[in-house]
Amino acid sequence: MRNIGLRRGKSTYAKEDGGVSLHNIFLLKCLLFSYVLTAGLLLLLALILYRFSLQEKVVNICIILVYIAVTFLAGFIAGKRMGSRKFLWGLLMGVMYFAVLALVSLIVNHSLQDVGSNALTVFLLCGGSGMLGGMLS
Repeated sequence: MRNIGLRRGKSTYAKEDGGVSLHNIFLLKCLLFSYVLTAGLLLLLALILYRFSLQEKVVNICIILVYIAVTFLAGFIAGKRMGSRKFLWGLLMGVMYFAVLALVSLIVNHSLQDVGSNALTVFLLCGGSGMLGGMLS
């Protein structure tokens, strides 16, 4: 292992043999947190939909806003923790979030239909909001 710097008085080490580093574990925890938050917000949206019978257009917009808010927050947290090149860590969180979302959609539906009407747009929104969160951290 080699020392890759000091952060908050603690030295951080990365494994040179290709093992899992602390950065990777943190990014996976951050991704898991973003999906737990997504589930909570989508449940809240379902409750609002049930209570007020919203139109489909409004629900689709709210789902996209949930994606944007969650990836922004994940990028913000990742950027805060990593310290340098924050925008890249935020972008990585947004891209990873979209990748898991698209993979689950492909497995369940055999298409990208649930990701949104336009998967490229959702990809750019997730990546961009994650990058913005990283830049503002």
